[in-house]
Amino acid sequence: MTTKIKQKERVLEENILEKNRLKDLEECKLCAHLCKINRNEGRVGRCKAGNQVKIALYSVHNFEEPSISGENGSGTVFFSNCNLNCIYCQNYEISQLGKGKEITIKKLADIFLEQQSKGVENINLVTPTSYVPQIIEAIKMARKKGLKLPIIYNTNSYETVETIKMLEGFVDIYLPDLKYFKEEIGRKYSKIENYFETSTKAIEEMVRQVGKPKLNERGILEKGVIIRHLVLPNYIENSKKVLKWIKDNLADKVYVSIMAQYFPTYKAKENKCINRKLTQEEWEEIENYVEKIGIENGYIQELGEHEEEYVPKWEC
Repeated sequence: MTTKIKQKERVLEENILEKNRLKDLEECKLCAHLCKINRNEGRVGRCKAGNQVKIALYSVHNFEEPSISGENGSGTVFFSNCNLNCIYCQNYEISQLGKGKEITIKKLADIFLEQQSKGVENINLVTPTSYVPQIIEAIKMARKKGLKLPIIYNTNSYETVETIKMLEGFVDIYLPDLKYFKEEIGRKYSKIENYFETSTKAIEEMVRQVGKPKLNERGILEKGVIIRHLVLPNYIENSKKVLKWIKDNLADKVYVSIMAQYFPTYKAKENKCINRKLTQEEWEEIENYVEKIGIENGYIQELGEHEEEYVPKWEC
């Protein structure tokens, strides 16, 4: 068989793969909005994603939790578009404004392998919900070509349990946010309904799949769930309720990452409730509460001054 014939057969196989994955987008129900729109007809729902994978950056990231970044960094892939509309999103240029470029499933698989060749600790899929069907196929393709690294699903948690179930066997580590306990806060700042109920059900399914956190001999996470919570100024009681739920329901099954890195950006600059960083007093109240309720496994950031410097520079 000549090289040209082999190349044509490969292209044909890739086109069939893309077409099969598009069937999952004919009545899109990947996230909890359940838009049920046909993304193959050029229609877009809340996330504004079409039927092609769209990414804004892939890079080696050294500023995740220590068990994620390790010494070699995390192989991040930042996907464009998002099913939330957070007015304070630090990545708003890609999540809200859609900056990025469209790529094929094969290209996504190649990116996974390229990241692995750099010696990273894992493949970290950031805001991946809108592209779950394509991501699954890319993982299959990359594994056939030698991908061995753990896969991280880094999400805002506004997921359906059905979508999380699709990922069983493909994701090793879940990195979900748990943003809001109170319904009105989610509605006000992210334009979503039923966030707490939806996200906690999704997180419970994540825990069922991958079990308790498992670290390798170098302290790098191989399997498990780390729940992230970003503390917002003026909403300390919301944070306490979120942390108490984790303690009461998943204490020994997950790690918790409590983040102080909030700074006002995007539309939050114009909102009088959250147009500032956390105060020292607010952060100390959170630290004291974490100690009081006895959360032991995980991470708590130090209150910093230059959080803006850690936002990636988007290349695509």
